[in-house]
Amino acid sequence: MSCNSSGCQSNCHKNDDQLSDSPPPAAANNFNNLCLKCKTNSPITPGSLSGDEARFCADCFRSNIYGKFRLAVTSHAMISPSDNVLVAFSGGPSSRVALQFVHGLQDRAQKNFEASKDKSLAVFGVGVAFIDESAAYPVSSDKVDGAIQDIRSVVSNLAPPTKQLHVFPIENIYATDSSDGKDRLTKLLDAVNDATGKEDLLLHLRMLALQKVASQNGYNRLVLGSCASRIACHVLAATVKGQGYSLSADIQYVDARWEIPVVLPLHDCTSQELNLLCHLDGLKTLQPFDSPPSGINGLISSFVNILQEENPSRECTILRTAGKLTPFEFNRIPETDDCNVPLAIRRRQKRYNLKTKESISSELFCPICNGPLKNCNSSKLRSLNSCQSSRFNAACCSSCQFQILPKDPSSMENFCSLLPQQVVDRAKLGNCRLREQIQDCLLSDSSPRKTALGSSYI
Repeated sequence: MSCNSSGCQSNCHKNDDQLSDSPPPAAANNFNNLCLKCKTNSPITPGSLSGDEARFCADCFRSNIYGKFRLAVTSHAMISPSDNVLVAFSGGPSSRVALQFVHGLQDRAQKNFEASKDKSLAVFGVGVAFIDESAAYPVSSDKVDGAIQDIRSVVSNLAPPTKQLHVFPIENIYATDSSDGKDRLTKLLDAVNDATGKEDLLLHLRMLALQKVASQNGYNRLVLGSCASRIACHVLAATVKGQGYSLSADIQYVDARWEIPVVLPLHDCTSQELNLLCHLDGLKTLQPFDSPPSGINGLISSFVNILQEENPSRECTILRTAGKLTPFEFNRIPETDDCNVPLAIRRRQKRYNLKTKESISSELFCPICNGPLKNCNSSKLRSLNSCQSSRFNAACCSSCQFQILPKDPSSMENFCSLLPQQVVDRAKLGNCRLREQIQDCLLSDSSPRKTALGSSYI
């Protein structure tokens, strides 16, 4: 026989009400507050990140970032046991994480070497390069000296094997004494009136300095800390500057157009992730020459930051979209038959390396930015027998012509005289290759017959 709620003395309805009004179990409440991956620890503080990464705990977040790094290294055969790797270190979060991760790879390889019986597997070497740009920035010598001491401390505190630190003043790209080189560098930068062009020129000179450090000290890989955020900004900036043809060369994981191949193992990591990782792991960062970009670079950087605030996946979207561009033949590590390189790495090289039919070939490069150039045009043909400054102008890409080179022809001779010898030699090499390509179109001076085509070029 059923009872009614008002006269019931067994409190059965009261118990039902209490059960219905009671909160859900604690486990159900806390399930969404656990790490998305391990389901054990609490996620990172809200607001530190956006997307799925914000739902990771510190340990899972750390392993996720390192996983991106390691996948890039192994998939593109960036580092093999016989390599000698130079890490470009500016002191910022990206280069700091790159150094820490490369050190982690070396440390594991060293432990495997010590644990092996035959000691047959070599351990790759690691060096660190810091480019002193005080000649180009108004920075006090005390600040620079303090930064160098901090960098020495960071490098020396890394576990063995020992890593050599190379502090290279950027004016040493000139084969002269330091005072003369500093004077020439200052005059060269002052000769560029465009703010964007001056920033880009300094970036290219920095790469020349890194290449010089690597070649002089026996390194065969150059590791840059360029991340997805920086590459996304470069995609838009290069598009605005008219560098669409050479854009795909700069955004790949590997760039072997240089004497020392350049690799970007943090290609898939954002600056927000790297900043947080430095905070979590207590990695000290410093940027003695850090100055906000100006001109086109500054506008693009601000624009991408706004996009990222509105949608946290915008940087990755820009990068994925640009990744559909056809790469060049030099966007891969050259295959090797070195017996010291494990067979697994050589197989991985052949698997991931770009096939010829899937890439673009280029033999001509801009002497300033080293960007690949399209086939020669009539203006370049006419300049082959003109003055040296005109030949140099014609050898450059349209972006460098507009942003960096002087507009006044009378200033070109002086500008060319201030350039490092590597840039001048690259221009001469490009003109020689260009002449070889059009040799059939040229007439010798002794030819009795001059066609309209020949007379316009001779």
